[in-house]
Amino acid sequence: MVTTAAYTPHTAHNTHTAHTAHAAHAAHTDHTAHAPSTPTPLEAELRALAGSVPDPELPVLTLGELGVLRSVHVSGTGHVDVELTPTYTGCPAIEAMSADIEQVLREHGRHDVTVRTVLSPAWSTDDISAEGRRKLAEFGIAPPRPHTADGPVPLSLTVRCPHCGSTDTELLSRFSSTACKALRRCVACQEPFDHFKEL
Repeated sequence: MVTTAAYTPHTAHNTHTAHTAHAAHAAHTDHTAHAPSTPTPLEAELRALAGSVPDPELPVLTLGELGVLRSVHVSGTGHVDVELTPTYTGCPAIEAMSADIEQVLREHGRHDVTVRTVLSPAWSTDDISAEGRRKLAEFGIAPPRPHTADGPVPLSLTVRCPHCGSTDTELLSRFSSTACKALRRCVACQEPFDHFKEL
């Protein structure tokens, strides 16, 4: 009885230690499996090619500048997997974007290409690059304002005219040529302009 009593806690301790070590190893393995991998030089090159494709609805921007291109992966067999997020669910331009990406990659020798639509995380206008915002303003479209992480949401939002820079503008229509833009007019210079709405 004494030997058994002395042995039983030892066995339980060993079992618990082994279980803990196994769980820690499994957690580490799982974390490693889901850790983002560094793109290879080939993946970076193909991402640059895919990102250079113009947006079909707003050709002044590339898909890279718009921020809808999420990732480009190349498997060991050479298969290219591209992840693309639409600006909103049901965006009709997503099919044209996918076809244009496939075409540009095939023109550069990559014939085994799959473009997948990924909805999570959702696209936001904060994903538009600084260069993309500059191009929008240069093209006569008021770029979306960045979201504020902290602080109260202002009751009135100011949209700056891309033509003269005045903040005295008024809304003419919630929708313009595409669902993601609103039509506004500058009170100062009287010029109408599109505003890329914040999402």
